[in-house]
Amino acid sequence: MTATLPRVDTATAAAVKRRRRPLGWLAVVPLLVFTAVAFGVPALAMLDGAFTAKDPATGAGSYTVDNLTASLRGAYLTALLGSVKLSAVSASIAAVAGLPLAQAVVTSRFRALREAVLTASGVLANFGGVPLAFAFVATLGNAGVLTRHLGLTDKGWDLYSFWGLVIVYLYFLIPLMVLTITPALDGLRSQWREAAQNNGATSVQYWRHVALPVLLPSLLGGLVLLFGSAFAAYATAAAMVGSSIPLVTLQIADALSGNVLVGQENVALALSLDMVLVAGLVMAVYLPLQRRSARWLA
Repeated sequence: MTATLPRVDTATAAAVKRRRRPLGWLAVVPLLVFTAVAFGVPALAMLDGAFTAKDPATGAGSYTVDNLTASLRGAYLTALLGSVKLSAVSASIAAVAGLPLAQAVVTSRFRALREAVLTASGVLANFGGVPLAFAFVATLGNAGVLTRHLGLTDKGWDLYSFWGLVIVYLYFLIPLMVLTITPALDGLRSQWREAAQNNGATSVQYWRHVALPVLLPSLLGGLVLLFGSAFAAYATAAAMVGSSIPLVTLQIADALSGNVLVGQENVALALSLDMVLVAGLVMAVYLPLQRRSARWLA
């Protein structure tokens, strides 16, 4: 005799599944509410303010594009381009310097060294703001320890310049690049190198024709991520250079505080909208590259 199993009604199973599905969404509701409050409300307020102009006499507001137009002219446009230039230069240097450092960590035989470098990179990648600016001012400023000891002032060194700010940004961008590219380097299969060597390829040829093409999406994604991190940085530059170097984040702070012109708060919101658009373009480039690199290195 063969035992017969009870047959499950398809309609009943579908009804049970429909009843369970809303319960699963309940766990996501707190996160959605937090996201809507923390990100959605400020974004809506920024959009409303960026396209609103107030009459100085009556205080009445009206929708206009004058703020957005003003944010793309004169000193504001110079500051936006200055931030793009600073971010692009510092991100490019950090990407070039971080790749061989990450490769050295990945190929190291000492596990303790790998863990120590990655842990330090995680700490340094998040070490910024006023403490970082103070550390560099005390070390390489006009009266810094190394500046006086090495006589850097006589050699034309100036920390409070464009290239000085680039060096400070590299302090946290290079560790960030190491953290970003290390998983991709781990994904390179040893069989690829062995196959290249068996076919007579040198190490340079292996990197040129095999490793770098595979790593290219991850490298470009890391470069975009570094650009976004440098583009959004504010406290370090504010504490070091003030308004001597035109940066969009510093212009936003000046407009909000009325250091230049009174009543430019909505222009500051328009500048913030410009930054959001640039960040959106950065993410539009980063996400496809991330998916492509994950497909290659899976």
